Amino acid sequence: MKITHATTRVLRTPADNPLVVGLPAPTDTREFVTVELGTDQGLVGIGLTFFGGALTPALKTAVDGLAALVVGDDPTQTEAIVAKLRRAAGSSGPAGIFSLALSAIDTACWDLKGKAVGQSVCALLGGLRDRAMTYASGALMRPHPVTYLAEAGPRLMGMGFRQMKMQCGSEPTVAASVERVRVMREAIGPDVDLMCDINQLWSVNHAIEVGRRIEPYHLFWLEDPTAHDDFAGLARIADALTTPIAAGEYHYGIVPFRHMLEARSIDIVMIDLLRVGGITQWMKVAGMAEAFNLPVVSHLVPEIHVHLVAAIPNGLTVEYMPWTLRLYEETPAIENGHLVVPSKPGLGLAFDQSAIKRYQV
Repeated sequence: MKITHATTRVLRTPADNPLVVGLPAPTDTREFVTVELGTDQGLVGIGLTFFGGALTPALKTAVDGLAALVVGDDPTQTEAIVAKLRRAAGSSGPAGIFSLALSAIDTACWDLKGKAVGQSVCALLGGLRDRAMTYASGALMRPHPVTYLAEAGPRLMGMGFRQMKMQCGSEPTVAASVERVRVMREAIGPDVDLMCDINQLWSVNHAIEVGRRIEPYHLFWLEDPTAHDDFAGLARIADALTTPIAAGEYHYGIVPFRHMLEARSIDIVMIDLLRVGGITQWMKVAGMAEAFNLPVVSHLVPEIHVHLVAAIPNGLTVEYMPWTLRLYEETPAIENGHLVVPSKPGLGLAFDQSAIKRYQV
């Protein structure tokens, strides 16, 4: 099988989240770069990437450039393709646009690999399970008032979620941060896993102080409490708290994960498929985490990540952030708090042509 052509697009969608109910709809948008790799066997593999901001045209150009380089290649030889593209990119990687563009190409190749043999990507990667736990994300955001959180938590439980993530970090006082977590925990009860994302907003000492005060509310994890590249600082926080520390979504490529793991900076490894460089690289980080006896969780794109988290022995849960789901004809189902791996070959996904027509820039 050989790649014969590539089609890329920029899609611009509303920046809403269907898990948020009863608040004014946002007026901004999100932009995605999609790729479809066609082959001489008539199969088409799909991939996607994004980061927002003013550089989306540059990202599309990068995807176009890498896609042109793989025409004529066998998409099942993913390591050979990654090596070829890395050489061609020179010194532009791994951080930044190169990894984001590489991820789209690599994902489309894995989609083709699965379609060629009639197996899901999850099966190709090991197929340990046919589903993975998933948690509601983006519904309990930092700007949302505490009164809204108290109502939203039970509503998410009614939708079938048994895990959910809130945000903290911008509160004016330590007491306000503690109150925010207390309200959420009391609203959902003791049996729902509650995570809290700080998005790097706290200093190390502040994170330790707040972290100790919220320990009675038993967070499932505290995410990115301080700067993502302060490995020593993260290690201090992880050592000081009983609450597990999760981080990793801000890292590009695989090397930073080695440094983070060696420094014992975190208890839960979060991998962003787009920033790490695609499925090929994602699995390498998951293997490193397993060697350190640590679980792995995903960041964004749940429709793809379900294949990866379900395939590995240390896969813990999938972030259900539904930013990209409107782009597909059908997306993985949620059953009893689990995201189900599609049974169709490859990723089991197809871009919705009506969505493409509606959102294409």
